[in-house]
Amino acid sequence: MPKITIEDFNQLLESEMPWALEAGMFLEKLGPGTAKIRIPYNEGMLRPGGTISGPTMMMLADALMYAVVLSEIGKVALAVTTSFNINFLKKPRPADLIAEGKTLKIGRRLAVVEVSIFSDGHLNPVAHATGTYSIPPNRDT
Repeated sequence: MPKITIEDFNQLLESEMPWALEAGMFLEKLGPGTAKIRIPYNEGMLRPGGTISGPTMMMLADALMYAVVLSEIGKVALAVTTSFNINFLKKPRPADLIAEGKTLKIGRRLAVVEVSIFSDGHLNPVAHATGTYSIPPNRDT
């Protein structure tokens, strides 16, 4: 069982990450060390050239990484991103973006997470991200 529920995480979006909630982001699936999150498509995501912007995909990946980490450690608000890398693989279609991720390693102080981002309805990822989260030493486990 994950140490946080989908409802708990979506409430965190509302209270702690209003920018994600304003974008319509919501968690769809959550398991121990895994998660799936969606951001509905809107024209405000587009950059010149008609593609979904990199910052939109980065926001989605980072929020997903947070969900994956919390699924392992519980509701710890001060678990924070310490490194983030993204590779843009393909031009996303004008559709919802879906990110799926998993824990690669979780330790006492650091968690490493991998994320693939897809355009809804397509099998091949449009971006791949990895990130490291710092876990506070005084957390409830």
